[in-house]
Amino acid sequence: MRAIWKGAIAFGLVNVPVKVYSATEDHDVSLHQVHEKDGGRIRYQRRCEICGEVVEYKNIAKAYDDGEQTVVLTDEDLASLPVEKSREIEVVEFVPSDQVDPILFDRTYYLEPDSKSTKSYVLLRRTLEESERTAIVQFSLRQKSRLGALRVRGDVLTLQTLLWEDEVREAAFPSLEETVRISAKELEMSSALVESFSSDFDPSGFTDEYQEQLRTLIEAKLEKGEALDTQETFGEESEEEGGKVLDLMEALRRSVEKNRGKKSGAVPEKEAGAKKPAAKSAGKKTRKGA
Repeated sequence: MRAIWKGAIAFGLVNVPVKVYSATEDHDVSLHQVHEKDGGRIRYQRRCEICGEVVEYKNIAKAYDDGEQTVVLTDEDLASLPVEKSREIEVVEFVPSDQVDPILFDRTYYLEPDSKSTKSYVLLRRTLEESERTAIVQFSLRQKSRLGALRVRGDVLTLQTLLWEDEVREAAFPSLEETVRISAKELEMSSALVESFSSDFDPSGFTDEYQEQLRTLIEAKLEKGEALDTQETFGEESEEEGGKVLDLMEALRRSVEKNRGKKSGAVPEKEAGAKKPAAKSAGKKTRKGA
């Protein structure tokens, strides 16, 4: 990993030098646009509306237009702002972790100690662990003032940027103002359904099916070209019972029975005689330059 920023956590009079790394990455297959007719690559040009010239990225500046005047802001202008020059991650307060609404979480970064002694880093990490609190911090990164949360993940301090309060939209739905009567039996069956799905969360048990199928499709097209038969590659889609409108209690009851059957290995009566087609995966084939 490559550090994207260097600074220091200001923890009272304690200074904790750190390097900042992106903690996540995109695993999506990289696709680009082409002309469907002949496969030619589609490219975009940054063209000036006044002189008509194609402008290189290094010569592009930002601007603010109030409707009457335009103010051009160069990279040097933006870098001159006092907050942009700051390399300090200031701890503002320590709050109970459950008070930080997950809807505020944005990007996550790893923090690595950036000094010969890691004592101050370990001290802050241990303090967060034992107090069961989250440190709310303020800092500047990539030409923006940021609000963040310092948390612990294993032996590493993580910095999660937070959305500002006015960036979270209010959920005002008239339909939720209606009075709805939930019977004790419905609540009991719903709780039984939740119990039948209960488990300990393990993110490694989940996969991005769309990306897996997309890779299978790409490999199959590399091998078979336009002769590809998608039904042969992925198998026939099984028909689910989704068209019927079921009573809520009946839907809950069937859902509980179905999930309990899955966990016990039993096959539901309606599915006992049906064969589920297995998806065929095309053999892996690589091509230089692809």
